[in-house]
Amino acid sequence: MKQLRNNVIRAGLGALYITGAHNLLRPMFAGVGSIFMLHHVRPPRDAAFQPNRHLEVAPEFLRAMLGHLRSHDVDIITMDELYRRLTERDFSRRFACFTFDDGYRDNRDFALPVMREFEAPFTVYAASDFAEGVGRLWWIALEMVIARTSSIEAGVAGLTARLDTSTLAAKGAAFNRLHDWLRGLRGGGDLQREASALCARYGVDETAISRDLCMSWDELKSFAQDPLIGIGAHTITHCSLARQSKEIAGQEMAVSRQRIEAALQKPVLHLAYPYGDKFAAAAREFTMAQAAGFKTAVTTRPGMIFPESAGHLTALPRVSLNGNYQDIRILPVLTSGAATAMWNGFRRIDAA
Repeated sequence: MKQLRNNVIRAGLGALYITGAHNLLRPMFAGVGSIFMLHHVRPPRDAAFQPNRHLEVAPEFLRAMLGHLRSHDVDIITMDELYRRLTERDFSRRFACFTFDDGYRDNRDFALPVMREFEAPFTVYAASDFAEGVGRLWWIALEMVIARTSSIEAGVAGLTARLDTSTLAAKGAAFNRLHDWLRGLRGGGDLQREASALCARYGVDETAISRDLCMSWDELKSFAQDPLIGIGAHTITHCSLARQSKEIAGQEMAVSRQRIEAALQKPVLHLAYPYGDKFAAAAREFTMAQAAGFKTAVTTRPGMIFPESAGHLTALPRVSLNGNYQDIRILPVLTSGAATAMWNGFRRIDAA
């Protein structure tokens, strides 16, 4: 099903480009700017089984997007500047922000050199447990478990299921089923308990993943000294906030911010909701983020920034630079707002 959806999205982006329909929609739906969302930036991997491929783009694709924006005289700005422009209603020039979730080391090693080429600022949203080296990147652990097995046993929905993982197609189907099951568990503790059980059963050291992939506090502190870089909060454990009690969700926001400020000795005024879709962050979380003192908070809901976004500063949409669609032809489609407008049923704001 996910592969079918990816194929449909790819076809839709291609159709917008080939027909030129994005040029017709641009005046209505490009808005005043955009916030781009990325995770990993690194050279392509050779492995055949990469179910998390959508979370990574090659440095060349990032470079192409930056070049496209510069060629169209778009300002690349910080989240602080976005906040200023929205609150002061300064829409004299189009803008773009670049945001990176989780705090991966490749943001320093591969993204930063490309961003420097264009003198482009960006924000990295760090999950504090990842920086501590104790976080659980369960979606990567799940990929590692399935990659090394020909069958997998898991207690899905209270029943023990044995899933075939002997072929590439079977591995993909098993990953999708287990990923959706884990994401659907109500509490962060439930998800982590089940993911940890899988890792223990199949010999994957889940805590080593964050140490291998994510910047430590010392690395983040050095990284944050670069004038191009801002650091935002991404909760403590990277949990789905909407599935937590109000008390726990509040702690995830506040304590994450406190830890980052203590480690970096810099204020943290911007938040990214983990997962960030309507099932992970909605009206309650938007209100809580504002009450916690964050200037902005970003979702993963697709959309452009419009003047009306000033009324929804803790429910800002983003445009995903998705590893499944690294085709430079679609860059003008992504910046036109046509694709996100179609996704949103031609609504400009989705903040409910």
